[in-house]
Amino acid sequence: MNKKKYVKEFEKALNEFVEELKQYVSTDTGEWTIKGFIDIYKNIYTISSDTKIVSKILEIHIFPEILRFAEKAGYKIILAEHQNWYPDLTFVHKENEKIKFALDLKTTFRRNDKTAGFTLGSHGSYFKERDKAKNIQFPYNQYTGHYCLGIIYTRVDFEDDLAETEIYQVNEIQEKYGDKQDPIGERKVTKIDKLRSITSVIKDFDFFAVPKWKIASDSQGSGNTANIGSIKDIANLKTGNGVFSKLGEKWFDEYWMNYGTATMIKDGKTIKITNIWDFLEFKGRTNLFDKVVAKGTKRRKK
Repeated sequence: MNKKKYVKEFEKALNEFVEELKQYVSTDTGEWTIKGFIDIYKNIYTISSDTKIVSKILEIHIFPEILRFAEKAGYKIILAEHQNWYPDLTFVHKENEKIKFALDLKTTFRRNDKTAGFTLGSHGSYFKERDKAKNIQFPYNQYTGHYCLGIIYTRVDFEDDLAETEIYQVNEIQEKYGDKQDPIGERKVTKIDKLRSITSVIKDFDFFAVPKWKIASDSQGSGNTANIGSIKDIANLKTGNGVFSKLGEKWFDEYWMNYGTATMIKDGKTIKITNIWDFLEFKGRTNLFDKVVAKGTKRRKK
């Protein structure tokens, strides 16, 4: 079994799919095509730009396209059995079930024109004990590759936060389907002519798909939880130019398996190793400093 062949084919198909997604989710002006929810009375309820809400709706929005991609590429999809399990989606080759790819959907908004970031999964139990199936669909070492499908967007700023959750009746829908609905209780219903008149809560999408180790930083992604953090530079996220991208996946694995547990003596004190520079020094490989992509690191080398 030539795993490299499957990896090359999967990555090629995934990247082609990602190129198509932007047109699927956004208008020609860059706005999200989702305007809100519609009820049976043809009232449009706009949505909040809260990241959890947007992320879930985006996932629902693109899921039919993911199914189409899997079918075209010759894979079946297995969803994570529990909400906190890794990964979001497991792709299993229809003709060779030993070939499995993990795909996590990661959505985030731009902090500014150049930065965004997210977490890349746990570096705890299933990451360290790779033959075990705790909190993971299949043991980690059964996956041929681990990928992130990243979606970066810009949130639209509203002068009034309540403007994010208005109710509309759209004339073009009323005219097409008939029946007019009375106002909903005491809530104001705004009448407009076209659906496009409703401002989308997000816009200006960037899509990318990369192996997760290539966009990892050497810092945790969220507080005290055992999550791997991504790099923050958008250009480097899209090109897979993370801290370990030149060092290689083996260094990514070993670093994160030992993050915060391996210790060393520094300046006469015992410290936990939580940055790549100390880890390479601990391993006696300071000769690899030049292969670290320093922009995404926790601490620059001196």
